[in-house]
Amino acid sequence: MTSKQESAVNKNKLDHDFAQKYKADFPILNQQINGKDLVYFDNAATTQKPEAVLEAVNNYNRTINANPHRGAHTLSVRATEAYENARAKVSNFINAEKAEEIIFTRNTTESLNLLANSLEAVVEEGDEILISVLEHHSNILPWQQLAERKNLNLKFLYPDQSYRIPLSELKEKLTDKTKILSISQMSNVSGVINPVKEMAELAHQKDALVVVDGAQGAPHIKTDVRDLNADFYAFSGHKMLAPMGIGVLYGKKDLLEELPPFLKGGGMIEYVKEQGSTYAPLPEKFEAGTPNVEGAVGLQAAIEYLEEIGLDKIKEHELELTAYALEKMKQLDYVEIAGPLNLENRGGIISFNIKDVHSHDLATIVDSEGIAIRSGHHCAQPLMNYYQINSTGRISFYLYNTKAEVDRFLEALEKVREVFGYGS
Repeated sequence: MTSKQESAVNKNKLDHDFAQKYKADFPILNQQINGKDLVYFDNAATTQKPEAVLEAVNNYNRTINANPHRGAHTLSVRATEAYENARAKVSNFINAEKAEEIIFTRNTTESLNLLANSLEAVVEEGDEILISVLEHHSNILPWQQLAERKNLNLKFLYPDQSYRIPLSELKEKLTDKTKILSISQMSNVSGVINPVKEMAELAHQKDALVVVDGAQGAPHIKTDVRDLNADFYAFSGHKMLAPMGIGVLYGKKDLLEELPPFLKGGGMIEYVKEQGSTYAPLPEKFEAGTPNVEGAVGLQAAIEYLEEIGLDKIKEHELELTAYALEKMKQLDYVEIAGPLNLENRGGIISFNIKDVHSHDLATIVDSEGIAIRSGHHCAQPLMNYYQINSTGRISFYLYNTKAEVDRFLEALEKVREVFGYGS
């Protein structure tokens, strides 16, 4: 065996050892689907939860459960401490300047809707909002509706042949009327990572506010919101090992203090009179009603788990898998990849089609082999229309996936061809 071959063998072993070390922490992965060991490649939609997260949520419900901020009894005090400890952990995770800059929501979608409603106070007829055609519907619809309500101009940025938004496109479309730039950190279709720091710098030169959709970024990229200089940053817990129903909106304190709240009710008030009310300070101002404390506790546990491993190591592992899968898929003449074929500024997401096979049929057949992938338009119909694609299959990696699972997936693609009578 040559030294190059030995290096490849050792690298494959390291890949296997890395994933196997942590895969055992995820009970749901230790099962069979249709008689086959589960391969879970739908991480861009939702990730699975390790024992540490399951135990944290279970312990909260068994020993603490109570309304925070609402009572003087012991359980309420403990619930408040748990909730605020989670807020502090999230703040440190993205390097916010102050914990009160962290607003808990249900998910990225709610965070962006909150912003689109509250930012209505800072725009006027004729102003412009810039978004990209790469965006998830959650980062399109709220801005569409704001534009309709206030008679604003909604403008789109378009990618070049590398599937990326060139900075020249942003420079061309930024004007003195641009008030908001809302951009995804990573595309949920192509895996492309946008240069959001540089984009923010350009937008701020026009005094525009910068919103970053970090739903795909936060779970995989070590993110420093102060370094990015994002005015607002949104992400979801369920895409980074935490429970569903817990999300985050980061905002610079001075901006959040100026904006009106989106939801109104218990918990976000200072005084309520018959003919008027005053609002509580941050962050309660934006957290009306009983919050999802168990979700926040689960998110804290998920962040601690990820930090113990190291996001840099996780990203390296994901890119190893992506490079491996891309190289194999490029060799199959019946596979059409909808995204960049290199690793430059991209994450572990690959969208693709099998020639003459609908993506839903593709997903159903590989599911019969115990492999979970995504299919459809991925809540990104404008991007699909731009590329004249109806839908794609999508695989997306996380820390518990292996090259052996990629090999099983590739074998399943051969079965897809056979089912449709194309042979191998």
